[in-house]
Amino acid sequence: MPIEVVAFDADDTLWHSEDGFHEITGRYADLLVQRAPAATRSGVSDLLDWTERANLAHFGYGVKSFTLSMIETAAAVLGDNVPVSLVREIIGLGKELLARPVELIDGAAEVVTALADRYRLLLITKGDLLHQERKVHESGLARHFEEIEVVSEKDEATYSRILREHGVRADHFVMVGNSVKSDVLPVLAIGGRAVHIPYEFLWQHEHAEHDGDVPELTSIRDLPVWLATQP
Repeated sequence: MPIEVVAFDADDTLWHSEDGFHEITGRYADLLVQRAPAATRSGVSDLLDWTERANLAHFGYGVKSFTLSMIETAAAVLGDNVPVSLVREIIGLGKELLARPVELIDGAAEVVTALADRYRLLLITKGDLLHQERKVHESGLARHFEEIEVVSEKDEATYSRILREHGVRADHFVMVGNSVKSDVLPVLAIGGRAVHIPYEFLWQHEHAEHDGDVPELTSIRDLPVWLATQP
């Protein structure tokens, strides 16, 4: 069936995001290792990752959740000896991540602009509402999207709701994103189409086991040609 609606993920599909978390995690681990010589950078990073995932049900996705998890992890590593000065530094890291300028992925602006003339476009992203809205605005791409959906989770129920609300048949819909777990498998499960565009960094939570039969592109620049070849 012909594709009518193309939906994009935002972070690490249209603009860089996870590289910032990667950098801040390294600096955060250094702060804790300086105060707890028995700790290691990899050990701190692994514990932070575990804490983040455990907190998803409480805090959701985004930098604010990440910052709270950094504070909780510091308490787990240092016990009752977490100085107020360290908490301030951790909050500072979170604010730095929130204030990070939006840097579009190479080719994203050109591709979105070109596709807006041929398809209805949606933006479907997870994360903190205020932060995601700011990034969408700063990206300069908002005018190309019929709707911007900031959701708490990307699963079959969420995609089904969005398609229903926008009057879109699943077989007329394609999702574009960097996460097989969030952007591809749930859409395929409801009868839609999806394409994976890998990013250099992927949060461990977004890794997914699959049979390998997932359409994949090297660059977002390849998307228009891929769409044109779809039956």
